Amino acid sequence: MEDTERADGIAIRPATEADAEVMGRYGALLVALHHQFDPQRFIEATEQTPLRYASYLAGQVSRDDVILLVAEVGGVVRGYLYGAVEGPDYMALRGPAGALYDLFVDPASRSNGIGGRLFDAGVAALNQHGCDRIVLSTAYGNEAAQRLFASRGFRPTMLEMTSNAAVEGERTSPDGG
Repeated sequence: MEDTERADGIAIRPATEADAEVMGRYGALLVALHHQFDPQRFIEATEQTPLRYASYLAGQVSRDDVILLVAEVGGVVRGYLYGAVEGPDYMALRGPAGALYDLFVDPASRSNGIGGRLFDAGVAALNQHGCDRIVLSTAYGNEAAQRLFASRGFRPTMLEMTSNAAVEGERTSPDGG
């Protein structure tokens, strides 16, 4: 993928190892956001999360089957997208597909089209890798992300459900009662 910049000043480009630190910070914010949505389901970010996320993503940069993009505005990375080409997955009951794992935009830079540009570039990159089916997951409470995905033609196909009940007698209703 080539660097792309339009009149909106948003440049989308492939991530490099030099971007790992900022992507790690954003990844930690993504972890924290999910934890806010449901602390019983999602892990909590720690002081080590940015470093660990950065290390993981730095290791993904050079993989041929991985899509790792950043969005820059004025030369500053304001968001990233992480996805990959996957083979058949019998646990998920699907054939080969592109998978989008992370899409994150700096909270101070949201509502400026960055998320949509990253998303479109990620989908295009997966299409260029031969993926005609793309799947993603989103936190149940992340309505803004769901609106973005739906606006791009994505539809709900699965609903994950979680229980933290240790014993049959400790089950609770969905509203916590």
